[in-house]
Amino acid sequence: MLGGIALSAWLLVLKIFTHQPVMEQHGPLFVIAGVLILAGIQMLAIGLVGELQVRHYHQSQYRAPYTIDRLVRLRTPENPSMLHEG
Repeated sequence: MLGGIALSAWLLVLKIFTHQPVMEQHGPLFVIAGVLILAGIQMLAIGLVGELQVRHYHQSQYRAPYTIDRLVRLRTPENPSMLHEG
C-alpha cells in the first residue's frame, strides 16, 4: 500500500511541477499504483479479519491463546534451586 501511495505521489509531483502530459507518458504506472494500493488495503483487511477469528476462537473456549509447556529455571552455583531459598 505504501509503495502505491509513494508511486502516486511521485506521479502527482511530476504532473504539477513539469506540466507535461504525464498520463500519456506514465499511464500504466497509474494503474500499477492503484493496484498496489488496493492490494495493500485487501491484505490489511484480511489480517484484521484473521485477528478477529483467532480472538473469537480462543474466547469461546475460555482458554488463553498460548499455554506454558514447561518452566525452565536458571541454576547458579550460589543458588542451586530457584524454587526455595534456604
